[in-house]
Amino acid sequence: MKSLYDNTIAQEFTTDLEYRVYTSRLLGGDSSLVLHGGGNTSVKSLVDGEEILYVKGSGWDLATIEAEGFAPVKLEVLKNMAALSCLSDTDMVKQQKEAMLDKSAPNPSVEAILHAIIPFKYVDHTHSDAVVTISNSENGIEYIKKVYPNYLIIPYVMPGFILAHTIYKKSRNIDWEKCEGIILHNHGIFTFDNDAKVSYEKMIDAVTLAENFLDTKAPLIIEKYIPRMELDIKKLQMLLSKEKGFDVCIKINQSPLALHYASQRNLKQFATRGVLTPEHIIRTKRNPMIIEDSNFSAPIESFEEDYLEYYNEFTASETMLNPSANWAVVKNFGTLSFGKNEKEASIIEDINNHTMRAVLRADMLGGYKSISISDCFEMEYWELEQAKLKK
Repeated sequence: MKSLYDNTIAQEFTTDLEYRVYTSRLLGGDSSLVLHGGGNTSVKSLVDGEEILYVKGSGWDLATIEAEGFAPVKLEVLKNMAALSCLSDTDMVKQQKEAMLDKSAPNPSVEAILHAIIPFKYVDHTHSDAVVTISNSENGIEYIKKVYPNYLIIPYVMPGFILAHTIYKKSRNIDWEKCEGIILHNHGIFTFDNDAKVSYEKMIDAVTLAENFLDTKAPLIIEKYIPRMELDIKKLQMLLSKEKGFDVCIKINQSPLALHYASQRNLKQFATRGVLTPEHIIRTKRNPMIIEDSNFSAPIESFEEDYLEYYNEFTASETMLNPSANWAVVKNFGTLSFGKNEKEASIIEDINNHTMRAVLRADMLGGYKSISISDCFEMEYWELEQAKLKK
């Protein structure tokens, strides 16, 4: 991975926040690092003598973020929140909002507390495909420790306060000057420094280590397949629209990657092993629907039955989301992504492309292994997402 930092462009900047916007956009512009609103960045700065954390605001995309996309939050308040023994995410969002200098700014990222307790000026967080591919393998922890011996490595925990408090406890006795970054297993990577360029290039160097490891241990070779099944897309569209309650847009993907993926043996077992990173589940659900012939009714019904079983096993009275699939892998045909419109379907397809590559490569490392089913449910039915539904 190559650094895109341009010293000539950077010379134009004079404030901490301007540097923060610039390097955030460099990270956001690479889809192998973050996808569709993923990842977050921050900078700590003095405002009228008080330390303020400017952290990416909810709803903003790193690729296009502006200065107003960063939420200014009192740093000391966030640090104190990290030390609490428990805190609901709803209360966390409320307290973060109350600690903002500008109440009209976007809500701070759910990782704001974590950014606050990392004692460096600039903090970068991505969901690097290469890093997550390694950690989403059966021997992921072992491999990650080998590639990143000087990193703080955190087994998967729920994002938000739980993650921040976990790192708060684990990092109390570490020497931060010797800590090169943080790996969140099944989730992503953090780098940091007191210089924006150095923090950014630490991320580039760290991801390059993962890419080199994969190139050596799991070189991806896409075999050439041609579609060997015909589908009545209009019929499928009609059936899915009825199930979802809106007119479904279907994106067809018959790229070499999609055809290779859809031609694997034991397709249902192969293609239903969970999401690449936790945040993807909101868009894609945990698994795709598997279609192996022209009988659409059976896989639609089977997917919804499985989803209802999953919901009933883990629910604590949450409002159930629509139980129908958001994408499908079609045997010897490719993949299909379902959205309210072409934009939503395209986003789902983009996420699926990254996931398919990761699954194929993780299998070469001993097997692909995502977060547990219960962790999936917790993420999919996160109280912050439920609050949006109730509104």
